Amino acid sequence: MRRRIAAIVALLVGAATIVLGVVNAVNQFPRGLGVLACVVIAACAAWYGVMRRGVARLAGFYVAGVALVAAVIFVVVGGTFGVGVLVVAGLLVTLAAARASFASHVDLPRVAPPQRPVLFYNPKSGGGKAERFGLAKEARDRGIEAIELKRGDDLEILVRDAVERGADGLAMAGGDGSQAIVAAIAAERSLPYACVPAGTRNHFALDLGVDREDVVGALDAFVDGGERLVDLAEVNGRVFVNNVSLGLYAEAVQRTGYREAKLRTLLDTVPDALGPTGSELDMRWTGPGGQGHRGGAAVLVSNNRYRLGRAVGSGTRPRIDDGLLGITVVGAPADGDQRRVQRPWREWSAPSFEVEADRPLPAGVDGEALVLDAPLRFRIRPGVLRVRIAHQHPGASPSATAPDGFRDSVAELVRIALGRGRSASSTRGRT
Repeated sequence: MRRRIAAIVALLVGAATIVLGVVNAVNQFPRGLGVLACVVIAACAAWYGVMRRGVARLAGFYVAGVALVAAVIFVVVGGTFGVGVLVVAGLLVTLAAARASFASHVDLPRVAPPQRPVLFYNPKSGGGKAERFGLAKEARDRGIEAIELKRGDDLEILVRDAVERGADGLAMAGGDGSQAIVAAIAAERSLPYACVPAGTRNHFALDLGVDREDVVGALDAFVDGGERLVDLAEVNGRVFVNNVSLGLYAEAVQRTGYREAKLRTLLDTVPDALGPTGSELDMRWTGPGGQGHRGGAAVLVSNNRYRLGRAVGSGTRPRIDDGLLGITVVGAPADGDQRRVQRPWREWSAPSFEVEADRPLPAGVDGEALVLDAPLRFRIRPGVLRVRIAHQHPGASPSATAPDGFRDSVAELVRIALGRGRSASSTRGRT
């Protein structure tokens, strides 16, 4: 019933917002063209500033600021500010209702709980979530041994020692980098694994279908949880659960002073990497058609494909058991056809991928800054991880049932409103 109500709200509010926006645009013609021109000038000037240094950068940002102020003046003088606020509010309500209508809950098959499960937790991760929620005590109350990760400890050694002592279930409460270490050993030993969302962002937990707001409840995965099989990915033999980023951002985080001045360091990296004399991003890779390329502002290789550029579920993975890497290249490659207007990024899926370079490449691996020897060889490991998820948690990604296109999304909202929408269980992967 909640999904039906949310779908009805999304359809009604969305339709009203579109009508209001169109009527306002017609009434304000041609003032709207002035607003559009100012926004375009601001974008071009801002990009000019990003690609330069010193006085040229300041001049670009100054022109961009002036153009944005002019756009605001156009809107306010035209008396459309209130209407604009209503349109924005309507869009936000529509998107929130659409997300709620596409929310899924998968009833995973119940399995016998492990007899000697072990929880590893980082007390500092996520601003101290483990201590704030009393995870160690909550784990012991459920018959789960709790092992604290202390300064100087090697997590991999701790996990392997626990397995040698007879642990038959492994859980990790910490960031995604720590999750990858524990998940890799669980997959290696074919042991059940539970992801406890005690990190900062918990992307892996979100896409697995773990409720990130229910940190303690995630422990129930080893009490009466269900099980599903998901994929892991690796680069040069190192397992990652989310993604590996190469290029501009990965270069910036390696620089001295990044933590003290992140934005300034990132801006200073842009002209070095992407400017006329930039040479730092000389990566070589092969596209989906078999043609070789080099360059690009960034390359993102993920454990299954991310949903990008969509209003609903953007930045999440609809599935994590497809058996394919997600590959995204941001920015046109240096050898691309400059006469063609290209999408800001290109994306495809493949079971393996390779990036070559003449030097070691900085990389962000599940958020950790590393330098990897080239070539970087990526591959997917299908269905190797036995994930346990608490029965009260969704058990699927928030975008698992969300259609890709606008037309398909509207059609599905209509079906949900009529009580004929797809069942969440229809998206269930390997179990």
